[in-house]
Amino acid sequence: MSAAAVAQRRTFFQTLWYWLLRALGWDGVYHKPDAEKFIIIVAPHTSNFDFFIGFIYSRAFGMPSPNFLAKDTAFRGVMGPIVRWLGGIPVNRRERTNFVDQVVNAFNTRKRMILAITPEGTRSKVEYWKSGFYHIALRANVPIVMATIDYARKFITCGDMVMATGDMEGDIARIRAFFAGSTGRYPERQGEIRFRPADAAAIQAETDDAGTAAAPSSPPDSAASRAANGYPPA
Repeated sequence: MSAAAVAQRRTFFQTLWYWLLRALGWDGVYHKPDAEKFIIIVAPHTSNFDFFIGFIYSRAFGMPSPNFLAKDTAFRGVMGPIVRWLGGIPVNRRERTNFVDQVVNAFNTRKRMILAITPEGTRSKVEYWKSGFYHIALRANVPIVMATIDYARKFITCGDMVMATGDMEGDIARIRAFFAGSTGRYPERQGEIRFRPADAAAIQAETDDAGTAAAPSSPPDSAASRAANGYPPA
């Protein structure tokens, strides 16, 4: 999908943020996604400093503020309007309501929604990425925007997009290619970019079931089978 390059002319405050970014020895590039609703995945995530430098980068390049997920109890009382104004989206963790369903519903009912996720789910080394973001993107039909924080070059890149197609192995290969060569603050905590085989198998099964349900049934080959199933003779 296309992404428009952000013009280098900045507002006064964006310029101040950019000077701070450069003073810290960092730089970056941002391609504005051509979409009002999308998921941003940020990797590699090995340090809390990722959020600090990522926030400065987002202000320097005029990125829209992302939404965030919070327990629905945080939206009660006087704090409710404030949390919503900040971009909070309530999720109910108490009832047996699928978390992915709740987030997909939020995407479907909003005109604008940007959800930032670290697919590793922790700063420690993991064997597999969590696939929640992929399930959400696939079912909500929203693009996945990729952002990498490369400590080796002190450079942040954000804006390239992929669409979830249901082919998890093919899609994760494209995502892996984007993040190839990026180094986290603690490289020893970086794991491979891959999904659990069971997650890929589940997605494939769902895709196959959907295709089977949508496809017209084919008449049986033998005359006996055709008659038994109500098809006219060949």
